[in-house]
Amino acid sequence: MVATGEHLYDLPEDCISSIICLTSPRDALKLSLVSSIFRSVAELDCVWDAFLPSDWQHIATKSVTPLKFSSKRDLFFCLCNSILIHDGNKSFALDKLTGKKSYVMSAKELSILYGDEPTHWNWKAIPESRFAEVAELKTICRLEIQGKMKTGDLSPNTTYGAYLLMKISDRSFGLDSIPSEISISVGDQETVSSTAYLRHPKSKKLESLFYRNRVETLKARVNKGEEKMVREREDGWLEVEIGELFNGGNGDEEIIMKLMEVKGYHIKGGLIIEGIELRPKH
Repeated sequence: MVATGEHLYDLPEDCISSIICLTSPRDALKLSLVSSIFRSVAELDCVWDAFLPSDWQHIATKSVTPLKFSSKRDLFFCLCNSILIHDGNKSFALDKLTGKKSYVMSAKELSILYGDEPTHWNWKAIPESRFAEVAELKTICRLEIQGKMKTGDLSPNTTYGAYLLMKISDRSFGLDSIPSEISISVGDQETVSSTAYLRHPKSKKLESLFYRNRVETLKARVNKGEEKMVREREDGWLEVEIGELFNGGNGDEEIIMKLMEVKGYHIKGGLIIEGIELRPKH
């Protein structure tokens, strides 16, 4: 027999908490507004423990600053605000609506071709970044950026998007002469490839016939695939989607995310890399 109406409030506290545990953080917050009974149950540690990742203690030990919380509910929202882990080279956060994990790997965590060569890349601190340093491209012909992660670090049964976080300086050059090739692969699965022009979404394109002909000529050199668009984020950074993956939660396979522009044979510069983000797609 299903409890309905006023009989729902007669259910034992542990029964109500078991029901709320089967919902989501968003649902738990909504249910807490129903009545004082639901509010008290929705704040129990056993409820919010169900919404926390099973390895939250391991993640907490990696935090750059000690986490301060008085309840599992406090801990959940503390993790939603993002914390720096791995000596400050990676950030971790929980999605407020679902409790799913997300990560941002800083530029220091990425493999950048000639990244340690001062003639090509400049590592510097900027106030807009969550990390101590970002990578600024000075000048280069071959642009190659790669990030790796394990599926075991992500939430199971979840579709993720991988995004390159960047800025494009006012003095940039050569970044959108030819599309960059972007790809994502998981374990032995087939690599999914796309392309993207690295230009600010508000920038104006030249429309001369000569320019259009040159664009088509250069574009023909790259692999075919869906063209991804750069978009501006609320935090002021730009992002372009590298690709998406579904993490079924079986095994611990390697995710490889790449951005390359090696077929234009021209110099380019003015790209600022903060990192690569892996976050759940709603």
